[in-house]
This record gives sequence, structure tokens and C-alpha cells, in this order.
Amino acid sequence: MNDAEARLVQWLRDAHAMEKQAEQMLSAQVSRLENYPQLKAQIEEHLEETKVQALRLEERIKALDFETSLVKDAGGQLLAFAQAVPGMFAGDEVIKGSLASYTFEHLEIGSYRILIAAAEQLGDEATAEVCRKNLREEEAMANWLSEAIGPTTMQFLSREVLDLESAKR
Repeated sequence: MNDAEARLVQWLRDAHAMEKQAEQMLSAQVSRLENYPQLKAQIEEHLEETKVQALRLEERIKALDFETSLVKDAGGQLLAFAQAVPGMFAGDEVIKGSLASYTFEHLEIGSYRILIAAAEQLGDEATAEVCRKNLREEEAMANWLSEAIGPTTMQFLSREVLDLESAKR
């Protein structure tokens, strides 16, 4: 294996850890979105996509005769938990979660574009195709979040105003 092939495997393992981190973050987020049914449904759908994305990456890593990195996967999941905890106590958790999700989707998009370019350079069409599938799903989620951030913010502020008015009574 040459250096470029080793780098591709390293990046695939990083992407797998990233998807495991996303799975943890989305799971924590979805459990607290009862007042935002559309957002909750979209997050639940993307959570299932994320699990499939991680499996696709794992299959490619194994096809290249490697294993996923338990250390990277555990580190990503721990980081996701650490990111979720402060939001649990914030009154504006849905807004912070939306911002974090939007940002994380773009990190994933960039990662998949790098992986596609590397796989194509190495002539690894199977890996490139897996990454293209994951990229399309990540772009779709990022686009959905882009459209939903404004309405979610307005819904949050409307709910907050109603809560303040109820508290005054």
C-alpha cells in the first residue's frame, strides 16, 4: 500500500468516526424536539440515513482489508455527548442544535468531497460511489436545515413569547 492509499483508508476511518459522532448527536437532539414535529421527523429520518452511511463506510474499510478505528469512533461519540450536555440545560437548545447540525452537515459534505477526490485519484470507484451516496444525503439534509432554520427560529421565538405571557398571568 502506498502513502495515498494509506491516507484514503485513514480518511475513511475518520469519516466513519464522524458518522458515529453524528449518530450520537442526532440521537440526543431528537429526544428533546417534541414541540418541533417537522424538525423532529427530519432529524429522525437523517439519523437512520446516518446509521446506513456508517455501515457503508465500514463495508468499504473492510473491503480494503482494514477495520474501523475503535479509538476514533469512541472519541467521536464522547465528543458528541460532551457537545450535547450543555445544550440540555439551555433554554434555546433547539436553536443551538439547529446551528450545530447545520455546521456539522457542512463538515461532512467537505469530508465526502475530499474522499471522492482521493478515491477517484486512486481509481477506487467503489469507495467514490459510496462517498457520493453519503454526500447526496448530507447535501439534502444541509439544504433542508438551511430552509428550516428561519421558520424554526420564528417558531421558537413565538413559543418563548407565549411562555412569557403565560408566566405573567
